[in-house]
Amino acid sequence: MKKRTDFLVIGSGIAGLTFALKASKYGKVSVVTKANLEDTNTRYAQGGIAAVFSEPDSFEKHIRDTLIAGDGFCDEEVVRMVVQEAPDRIKELIELGVSFDQKEDGSYDLAKEGGHTEHRILHHKDRTGEAIQNTLMVQVRRNKNIEIYEQHFAIEILTQHHLGEVLKKNNPDIKCFGAYVADLKSQKVISFLSKVTVIATGGMGNVYMTTTNPEVATGDGIAMVYRAKGTIDNMEFVQFHPTSFWDPNKRPSFLITEALRGYGAILKNIAGENFMKRYDSRGSLAPRDIVARAIDNEMKIWGDDHVWLDCRHLEPERLKDHFPNVHEHCLARGIDITKDLIPVVPAVHYSCGGIKVDKDGQSNISRLYALGEVASTGLHGANRLASNSLIEAAVFAHRAAKHAGAWIKDLTFEEKIPAWDYKGTTHLEEMILVTQNYKEVQMIMSNYVGIVRSDLRLKRALVRLEIIYEETESLFKRSLISKKICELRNIITVGYVIIKMARNRQESVGLHYSIDHPRRAITEF
Repeated sequence: MKKRTDFLVIGSGIAGLTFALKASKYGKVSVVTKANLEDTNTRYAQGGIAAVFSEPDSFEKHIRDTLIAGDGFCDEEVVRMVVQEAPDRIKELIELGVSFDQKEDGSYDLAKEGGHTEHRILHHKDRTGEAIQNTLMVQVRRNKNIEIYEQHFAIEILTQHHLGEVLKKNNPDIKCFGAYVADLKSQKVISFLSKVTVIATGGMGNVYMTTTNPEVATGDGIAMVYRAKGTIDNMEFVQFHPTSFWDPNKRPSFLITEALRGYGAILKNIAGENFMKRYDSRGSLAPRDIVARAIDNEMKIWGDDHVWLDCRHLEPERLKDHFPNVHEHCLARGIDITKDLIPVVPAVHYSCGGIKVDKDGQSNISRLYALGEVASTGLHGANRLASNSLIEAAVFAHRAAKHAGAWIKDLTFEEKIPAWDYKGTTHLEEMILVTQNYKEVQMIMSNYVGIVRSDLRLKRALVRLEIIYEETESLFKRSLISKKICELRNIITVGYVIIKMARNRQESVGLHYSIDHPRRAITEF
C-alpha cells in the first residue's frame, strides 16, 4: 500500500506539530505518531521555555549562559540565532492560544533555572509543555491540510538503498523519499512517499533504566537515520536531570522541575547537609551536569538510593500555587512538599546529540529534516541549558518549514520504491526474547554508560551489547513486524552510538565524565 504526501512528519511534539502547521501553507502534511498525538516528551516538560523578554536581561546574557552550560561545544552562530529569534516564536505560540503565567500588572511571571543568570523562563504553572502540546494539537486537528496517523510506527526511512544502490556513510548524494510505516492496528506496512520528510521523534531516554521520558522515547529517529547512513553526532552527551522523584517501581520517573530549585528549594544529602556548595558556588542552581554528578557522588558516599530536595522553608500556599503538578504528584505518594523532604535521584532526561542538521534543520540526507530533541543543532553543545529545548524546537521548526516550503514545488515522488517485504514466521512465544533483551540493554547502559564512565565500563558495555545485537537482528529477520522488536532494534542502535562516541571522547567535558580522562581546559566566554 502506498500513500503520497508533500510533507511527512514523524513525531507529534512541539517540533513536529509546529512544522506541520507552518508547512500546511505549502502543501499536504501527514503527521505520523506511534502512539497517540499527545504522547510526547513535550507534554512532560514542566519548567518552561526560555527567551529574553525584559530588562535587565539581554540577548548577550542568554547567549553567554548557553555557551557556558555547553562547555565550549556550542555553535555560537546557532546560539545567537536561536536566542534572537526566540521572542518572535513565543509570540506566535501565544497567538495560537498558549497561556503563559502573568503577574498582576500583566507582565510575564519569568522564572529562573539552573545555569541562567536572569529570570527568563516563561511557564504555565509547572505544566508548560502540556499547555503547549494541547494548544498545538487543537490547531493541527482543525487544519484541513494536515492528516493525522496515530498508532503508526515509522520503521525506516526510504533512500536509494531501497532502489538497489549501495550507500556509504556520509554520502553527500543520499536522498530521502519517505518512510515505511507500520499501521499498528492492522499490522500492515504503508509505503509513505513524500517530497520532504521530517524526523521529530523526540528523545531516547528508554535506552536507560531510569528516565523522565515517556515510554515512546526509544530513539527511533536517530536509529533510522543512522541505519540510512546519515550523520549523527554528540551522542555521548546524555543529560541526566538531577531531580526526578525517587520511586523505583514507577516509569517514567516523575520529573521534579528545576524551576523548583530556581524558586528556592535546596538539595540536601541524607545527613541534611546543603552539599551543593561544596561542588559549585552556584549551589543547587549549578548547571545540570554538575548537579547530577554531585548527587551521584553523595549517593555513593552515603550508600543511599537518593538525596533530598527541601522546600519546607518556602511559603506553603505560594509554593502549591506555583507547582500544583509537583504538589499533587508527591501528595499522592505520601509526601507533602510544604512539610516533607522530597526524595530525588538523577534520571536520563535529554539527549544533546542526535541527527546533525544545519541552521534550517536539514540533515546531510537531501529532503530529510530533523527537529527537536532528535536533532543535533549546535545549540546545546556538551550540556543543554535548562528550558532551551522547547524554544530550539520552535525556532528550527519555523526555519525548516520556510526552507522546505520554498522548494517543495520542485520535488517529485519516487514511484519505484518497492512495497514492504513481509517476511517472518516467528511464533509469539519467542517474543519473550525481545522483552528480556530490552531490559538487558537498559541495565548495560545504566550500569556502564551513566553519569560517571570509564574505559573499562564502556568496553564491557560494547561487548555485551554486541551479543544482544546479533540475537536481535537474527530474530528481526525471521519475525513478523511488531512495535516491540522495532523499538528494541532502535535502543540497541542508539546505545551502540552512545558507547562508540563516548569511547572516542578522550576527555571529560560537559555531560561526558570519565574517571580515566582529565577534564578539558575550561573555555572563557
